[in-house]
Order: sequence, then C-alpha cells, then structure tokens
Amino acid sequence: MDMIQLKGIVESLMFAAGDEGLTIKQVAEVLEVTEQMALNLVEEMKQEYDNDSNRGISIVQLAGTFQLATKKENSQYLKKLVESPGTSHLSQAALETLAIIAYKQPITRIEIEEIRGVKTERPLHTLAAKALIKEIGRAEGPGRAFLYGTTKEFLDYFGLRSLDELPPLPDRVEDEFIQEEADLFFGNFQEAIDS
Repeated sequence: MDMIQLKGIVESLMFAAGDEGLTIKQVAEVLEVTEQMALNLVEEMKQEYDNDSNRGISIVQLAGTFQLATKKENSQYLKKLVESPGTSHLSQAALETLAIIAYKQPITRIEIEEIRGVKTERPLHTLAAKALIKEIGRAEGPGRAFLYGTTKEFLDYFGLRSLDELPPLPDRVEDEFIQEEADLFFGNFQEAIDS
C-alpha cells in the first residue's frame, strides 16, 4: 500500500474511534507496520491538516491518543449549531426508545429492539448525545450487554423529581387507546424538548 492509501485508512480509523482516539500501537497493529512508521504517518497527517486552511478538522494528541477534532477557529459556528432550536428535536424513533427506557430501565439494546421491533442504535446514540440516557452498567450473562437508564437531565426535561412520578402504564388496553396515549406522551415530551 502507498502512503496515500495508508493515510486514508488512518483517517477512517480515527473517525471511527471518535473521542476515544487511537494509540500509535493500535495504528501500527491495524496497518501491520512498525510503531515508528505509524507515528511518522500520523505526524505527517497532523502537519497536512494543520497546514491546510481549507480543512475544518485537525489531528490532536490527548492522553496518549490521536483523534480528529474540529479546528478552534470554527468554534463560533459549532456553538451556533449546538444552540440552535433545531438540534433539540427528537425523532419518533428516539421518543419511542426513550419511553421504553424510562419505563423498563435498566434495559439492554436487544431488549429495546425486541419491544420496538426495529434497530435502535441511532436513537440510542441521539439520546445519549443529548444526555437523556446513559449506560448504567452491564447485564449478567454472555456478552455482558450495556444496560441503559435515564439521567437527571431526563427528569429535568419532564419536571419530575424521580421516576416514581412517571404516569402509570395501564394493565391492559385496546391498541387504539395505546396509540392515543403514546401520541399524547410523545407530544408532551416533544413540547418539553422544544421549549
């Protein structure tokens, strides 16, 4: 592989690693090169990112790892994005996932998917990014899946002192009533998020 291909791979690895970043040892193992070659490659990429004023990201070294980060000179635009009202909107899938977690916590992703009948990776990521849910432990058994629960921020959004104040779920009701109640719950929640 040539250097351009290797740099593309490292860029993909750093993107996938996110905030955890990558150590030089990890880069070397994945690329099957020496640690010195991996360090030289990452340092060269860092220089290229820093010298190209048209790029919005850079490579930074934090706590022994290298990761992609936004350039400081773009911070005012990132702040606008975070503060804009549009970023607080939750999709129907996220609202459904949040309701399931609120009533069934602690709960694993697989259990949520069994209830919803569809994948929940994206809604879980969205809810965690908005600090409405968090990983609260690991399930017993094979794989030790993450258990999810709601956060203090979740309680704050709903004006609840504790989860005991959540409205009770009916024992058995008709599907039409369930849909009406779900629509009311999600509607109230969306109003709370948007305000």
